[in-house]
Amino acid sequence: MCGVCGCGKEEQELESKHAHKLARDGEAASNGHEDHVHLPRFAHAPGLSARRMVQVEQDLFAKNQRYAQSNRQNFEDRGIFVLNLMSSPGSGKTTLLVRTVEVLSGSGSVAVIEGDQQTDRDAKRIAATGVPVHQINTGRGCHLDAHGVGHAYEHLAPADHSVLFIENVGNLVCPSGFDLGEARRVVILSVTEGEDKPLKYPDMFRVADVMVLNKIDLLSHVEFDVDACCTYARAINPSLAILMVSATRGAGMADWLEWLAVEQAQWVKGCARKITAG
Repeated sequence: MCGVCGCGKEEQELESKHAHKLARDGEAASNGHEDHVHLPRFAHAPGLSARRMVQVEQDLFAKNQRYAQSNRQNFEDRGIFVLNLMSSPGSGKTTLLVRTVEVLSGSGSVAVIEGDQQTDRDAKRIAATGVPVHQINTGRGCHLDAHGVGHAYEHLAPADHSVLFIENVGNLVCPSGFDLGEARRVVILSVTEGEDKPLKYPDMFRVADVMVLNKIDLLSHVEFDVDACCTYARAINPSLAILMVSATRGAGMADWLEWLAVEQAQWVKGCARKITAG
């Protein structure tokens, strides 16, 4: 569920019921159901004060963070390197993931959690590579959350010291606000989307560790200012790594795979230091 945009599945019906109750009673939802109230900012809840709306949102994010921390501890205990892949629809995220797991599955254990609102089409593309995959369909939800990822992780049961990719729902807004317990966050942007996307969706680029600029094979066919895009992204996140890739043609894939290897090695060292310190 999302306290920012109001997305959800069954929670939508609960939202309506609680909104009407709040309108009648002029006070917060009952304690037994607070976690299911699903309200976007400044909407849907006649009688619900701005202060209470902020509290509901804070509770939702805090609950997600607790699940995320539990996920992270589980991942670290088993040496599983987890990446959260985020982008708008049509960026080539799934194609990049397919090409990536095809390579990595030959040298180690890889698994994928696949997030979409509907269908298992992308999960089938991943499964065709022979890599274990678990589908999460969010219905009207516009992002994955840590609780759902935790259940998917239990279902997949990836091997110790493996790589786990989480392909988030296509959306440049809400996924940036929900920690899943991942080690690294990857934002994929294609040259067909416009170089100003970092300015329009700054939160996504602010939380990312790397921006993969995909579909560079199309640069000669579209109006896209690469330098401006990189400048905008770095203005928001000066430490952001930037990689140029064509997942369909293979250009830049070696750089992407090298980045993955280096980041995994650094993460493993960091976990080892934490264990030693503990």
